[in-house]
Amino acid sequence: MKLAMAQMAMSANMEDNCEKALAFIKQARGSDLIFFPEIQLSPFFPQYEKGDGAKYLIGTDSEYISRFCRAAAENDIYISPNVYLRENGKPYDTSLWITPKGSIEGSAKMVHIMQAENFYEQDYYTPSEEGFTVFDTPFGRVGIVICFDRHLPESIRTCALKGAQLIIIPTANTTGEPLEMFEWELRVQAFQNNVFIAMCNRVGREDKMDFCGQSLVVSPEGDVLFKADGTEQLVGVKLDLSLAEVSRRKRPYINTRRNNEYYGR
Repeated sequence: MKLAMAQMAMSANMEDNCEKALAFIKQARGSDLIFFPEIQLSPFFPQYEKGDGAKYLIGTDSEYISRFCRAAAENDIYISPNVYLRENGKPYDTSLWITPKGSIEGSAKMVHIMQAENFYEQDYYTPSEEGFTVFDTPFGRVGIVICFDRHLPESIRTCALKGAQLIIIPTANTTGEPLEMFEWELRVQAFQNNVFIAMCNRVGREDKMDFCGQSLVVSPEGDVLFKADGTEQLVGVKLDLSLAEVSRRKRPYINTRRNNEYYGR
C-alpha cells in the first residue's frame, strides 16, 4: 500500500485548516490511505486549562466531515481525519475511518486521557467506551492509536492482537519533549508487536507550544523507514503489510503470550 501523512500547521480558523487538509488529500491522489495530526481542524486548545474548546466541536453531520467524505470518493482513497467530535452529547478526540466510496465505516476515540501542563486533555475529552479499533482494507488491517495512547503499551498490543498490521498515530508532539525517547518507544513497540507504525505530527508555533513535526514510519523490525523534518509537508511511503505476518512467524511474540500469568488484566 501507499501511505500518505499530512504533516500540517494549524491556524485558529477551522475553514482554513479544512481547506489545507483537502488540498493535501488531492495532492495524495494515487495513495491508498492518508491521515493527519491530532485535532487537525483547530489550534491545540488543550494547552489551556479549562479553556474554550467547545467552539471547535463538530458532529458527524458536520459539513467538514461531509467534505472529507466527498474527497475520499473523488480521490479514491481511505481518509482518517482526526477531529474534536461530539457524539451522544459527549466530546471525544476521534479519528474517523472514511472509505474510498466516501462512507464513514467507523471511528476510533482516544482511550487514555492525559492531564499535565500544556496537555489539559481531561478538561476536554471523554475516554473511549469502545476501546481500540482495527479496520480491514484490501492492503491489510489498520489500527488507530491516538497520541497519548501510544505511551501505554497495552494500546499497540491490543491493536496487534486484533490483527493490525499497520497502526497509525495522529499526534501533537513538541520540541520540548523527549523526542529521541518517543522514537525509540515506537521502534520497540513495532518490534515487540510485529507491526508497522506510522505517526503523523503537527508543526508550527501555537502560543507556548512549538510542534516539532518529525513524523515517522517504523517497520515490524523496528527500523525507521522514514522520518520527516520540522516543516509542513506531505509524506508518502510504500509499505508491504504482509511483512508484518512474516515478522510474526519469525518472532512469534504474540502467539507465545500466557494471559493467565499476567497481573492486572
